[in-house]
Amino acid sequence: MPRRGDTPGGSGALRDLSGLFTFAAGCGPAGRRRPDPPQDKSPGPSVKDPELYERLREEGNSKEKAARIANAAAGSSREQVGKRGGGSPSYEEWTVDELHERAAELEVEGRSSMNKDELIEALRNH
Repeated sequence: MPRRGDTPGGSGALRDLSGLFTFAAGCGPAGRRRPDPPQDKSPGPSVKDPELYERLREEGNSKEKAARIANAAAGSSREQVGKRGGGSPSYEEWTVDELHERAAELEVEGRSSMNKDELIEALRNH
């Protein structure tokens, strides 16, 4: 009478497949963990200011954002990157209606009863 492990569909076949599953999950034979590949900390050749990139990553910025800022800084100067900005005028130059509209977009509570100075403060602190 054949034993259960001797048949192709028996536990012997399952035992062979289980090795594949543990290997696929990051383990080698007998459940030993394979060593992780060495981590390369360099940002790669596309980042033009690696020092700034690493500092931004340490501050918690994403890889994409850190690379974008580091490359922009390399194109001019680090000081100039922070000074660039949108072309929008300061809130003091906006009308009360424009400020109310922006406050509505940001869902600032109590905006309907605010004057211009209060709207500006609420928008800046939102």
